[in-house]
Amino acid sequence: MAEKPQPVRVLYCPVCSLPAEYCEFGPDFEKCKPWLIQNAPDLYPDLLKEANAKEAGEVSNQLQSTSISSAAGDGAASSGPKQEEVKRLPGGKIKKKDKQEVVIEKVTRNKRKCITTVKGLDLFGVKLSDASKKLGKKFATGASVVKGPTEKEQIDVQGDIAYDIVDFITETWPDVPETAIFFIEDGKKVPAA
Repeated sequence: MAEKPQPVRVLYCPVCSLPAEYCEFGPDFEKCKPWLIQNAPDLYPDLLKEANAKEAGEVSNQLQSTSISSAAGDGAASSGPKQEEVKRLPGGKIKKKDKQEVVIEKVTRNKRKCITTVKGLDLFGVKLSDASKKLGKKFATGASVVKGPTEKEQIDVQGDIAYDIVDFITETWPDVPETAIFFIEDGKKVPAA
């Protein structure tokens, strides 16, 4: 008689939620390393060696830095440029931060009808569904939140209200400065102010 197969126990990483043997292919492998060294050293023996070598290097660096800083003085050791947290996408590409700006564009369709699109209000903490309702009421027209061509949400307002909308945005949402509002005219970005 054949043995009944036993279930396989899989160890999942709490950082990236992948099985531990797949962490190296996940988006946050650097964040997973401390957990992997502690809980799955047999899967990644190179990490354990790397961690031990790094600890030995840090101890020697600390000894060198204390001798240099005590000789140089107190103020010289603390000055240094601050580094921003860089977000990396899978594949190692760096994700750029979105500029905080509102872009207003007038799109003509069927030769006579216009749609005014407003992009970037969400970067200032404005809830787009509330903003579309307010725009629709103010200009007595249809306004809706739609996904744009770059998968970002934007507000489409029926009609040509591009120049009236700037005053309304700055009055309704004081967090949005007029210097951060731009128009797209003939394919070029023009400041509204």
